[in-house]
Amino acid sequence: MQRRVWLKTGAGLAAGLAATKMNYLHALEKVSEKTVDQDAIGRYRSQIGIQLYTLRGEISKDVKATIRAVADAGYKQVEPYGFPNADEMIEESKRCGMSVNSSHFAWDSVIDPSRKDVPSFESIVETANQHGLKHLVIPYLQGGVRETLDDYRSLCDRFNRAAEMAKKNGLQLAYHNHAFEFEPKEGDLCGFDIMMERFSEDMKFEVDVFWVEVGGRDAAKLVRSLKGRVSQLHLKDLQTSIKTPNFGSIPNEAFEELGDGKIDMVPILEAALDAAAEQCLVDDDQSPRPVKSGQQRMQHLEKLS
Repeated sequence: MQRRVWLKTGAGLAAGLAATKMNYLHALEKVSEKTVDQDAIGRYRSQIGIQLYTLRGEISKDVKATIRAVADAGYKQVEPYGFPNADEMIEESKRCGMSVNSSHFAWDSVIDPSRKDVPSFESIVETANQHGLKHLVIPYLQGGVRETLDDYRSLCDRFNRAAEMAKKNGLQLAYHNHAFEFEPKEGDLCGFDIMMERFSEDMKFEVDVFWVEVGGRDAAKLVRSLKGRVSQLHLKDLQTSIKTPNFGSIPNEAFEELGDGKIDMVPILEAALDAAAEQCLVDDDQSPRPVKSGQQRMQHLEKLS
């Protein structure tokens, strides 16, 4: 990317991200009026972060420029994706003064460790320690491994073994949900029910509130029910016209700007405090305009104060 192009686009990206940060901080301020847990509020403020998958388009063009824009916007931490192939994102984030506490990683190292084309989980743990990570997050379950409740039981056992190994090496393992985990399989039971029942004390949840709502659940209530078991939250909004529950594909426009959709962030943040979640990260799977989306998210959260 030529410097003159970056000076134009980078400035816009930084401005949008800064707007997102400010609205998030104001949302926390509104929550702080209702809670005595000021230490937790302060921690969320001081660790405000973003999942870098939100900016994957920009990152694919210029990693360093995009990371600099994130730092210029005032973010304190980032969560990369594609680990262990995330060295440049991690190194540039640290160079810009941001923390890298967690990362999504190659999930088949846990789900299908027999595959020869993925790194072993042991090597991922070793690399995570080299980078100083605290959390590793399983980001997805591909079709074919999650068809039945017994599939979920088997997966939970694998997750628990990996979580035990991670803990022995100073790391926390968590699972990032989508909507399919909430699809009923036997009667009213769904895969997420099995996870809540079967996860060991070593295994945590990274709750994506958007996908919880798509799956037909109340995200705030679910987060609160997981007290002590939530490592992080991902915050994004859902278009009001989308019918839920929806366990299939959803249109890209379902990923709404914060404040234009149906998810109220204040109860979510209150639930995050009650559940003792460590961090909240802004995130957006399919925004066609990540810069404008960042501005919109922050403008909405600003109004909450």
